[in-house]
Amino acid sequence: MTQAITNDQDSYVTNPARSSMIFHAVPGLYFYLRMLGTVFKAARKARKGYTDQDWIESSLEIIKHLETVDCRFFIDGKKNFINLEGPCVFVANHMSTLETFALASIIRPHRPLTFVVKESLVRYPVFKHVMQSRNPMVVSRKNPRQDFRVVMEEGQDRLSRGISVVIFPQARRTSRFDPEKFNSMGIKLARKAGVPVIPLALKTDAWSAGRLLKDFGKIRPERFIHFSFGPPLVVQGNGREEHQKVISFIRTNLEKWNRM
Repeated sequence: MTQAITNDQDSYVTNPARSSMIFHAVPGLYFYLRMLGTVFKAARKARKGYTDQDWIESSLEIIKHLETVDCRFFIDGKKNFINLEGPCVFVANHMSTLETFALASIIRPHRPLTFVVKESLVRYPVFKHVMQSRNPMVVSRKNPRQDFRVVMEEGQDRLSRGISVVIFPQARRTSRFDPEKFNSMGIKLARKAGVPVIPLALKTDAWSAGRLLKDFGKIRPERFIHFSFGPPLVVQGNGREEHQKVISFIRTNLEKWNRM
C-alpha cells in the first residue's frame, strides 16, 4: 500500500481501512512498539552501512505502521519537484516528529536528499546512528549567527553536489504556524546557491507531542496527515517576495485543512 509513495505520480492518498479493535483502541501502543523496532533495525544497519534504499524502506515502514492504526496520508504536488532537473531547497513548517521520518520515502526516490537538523537529533540514543549517516547540516538553535554560517556553507556544498536540502525555519516543532517565527534562511540559501525553492506545507499533528517525552505523544488517527508541495520559486532580488509566497502557501493550506 505505501509503496505508491515512491512512484512518479503527483499525489498519494491512503486507502481507508479499518484497523482491528485492538489497534483502534490503543493506536499509540501498537505504533510505538513497531516504530521502535524499525528504528533499532535501522540503527544496526547504520553502524555497518546504511544506504539510501535502506533509508527509504525504513521511512516506508513508519508510514505503514501509522496507516495500520487508521492514520491517513494525503500527499499532493509531487510533480513540482519530480520534474526539476537539479537540486532544490524544500522550505517547510515543522509540526511533529512524523515529517522527519516520512519525507525520506516521499522525496528520496526522486532525488538525493538531506536535512538541516538540530544538534540533539545527531545525539539522540539509537536514532543518532541513522541521522548521522544522512550527512545532515547540524545547527544548535542557540547561536543564530553560527547556525546561519553552517547552513550557508554546508548547504551550498550539498546543493553543488546535486543533493537537495530540507529546512524547517521554525525554531521548534509546533502545531501553530507563526509567520513571525518563520525565518528566511531557506530562501537565502537557495538564492546564494542559485537553485529553486519548493514550498512544503504539512499537517502532521496525528503524531502529537508528549508531555514528558516530546517525541512520544498520543497518536490521533482522526487527524488526517497532509503534505502539499508547491510550485518551484526562483529567488529574485533580496528574496522577500518569495519568502512571503512560501508563508502564504503554508498558511493557506493549514487554514484549509483545519476547516476539513
